[in-house]
Amino acid sequence: MKKFLIGAVLTASLPLSGFSQTKAIVTATIKTPNALCENCKTRIETYLKRYDGVQEINVNYRKVETKVKYFTDRTDIEQIKTAIANAGYDADDVEATPDAYNRLPRICKKYEDGGGHPKPKTPPPPPQQ
Repeated sequence: MKKFLIGAVLTASLPLSGFSQTKAIVTATIKTPNALCENCKTRIETYLKRYDGVQEINVNYRKVETKVKYFTDRTDIEQIKTAIANAGYDADDVEATPDAYNRLPRICKKYEDGGGHPKPKTPPPPPQQ
């Protein structure tokens, strides 16, 4: 009877141990203003997949933002922003590293640096009366 009770207690406690080890997953939105094409999207997603703790990446170059799901016990938002900057793109308040930015193909560089991204649109002048 004693062995049966010990076995029952151990069997009942095994599922509980799995619940105590759940890890917090956070979704963060990062502004990536110079990621404006499909090549930029692919480059950022490929680069971030290498990092431990990054669960899911979605770069929306039309909205110039990147959504990242990550485990909080393995990485944090500052490391992810630094990783994006190391890929050559600005991430919120973290600017791209110059070496990484220079390694980007010309089409992925900013317009003012001779790149292929479109020049930012300026509103038309108001009509004169």
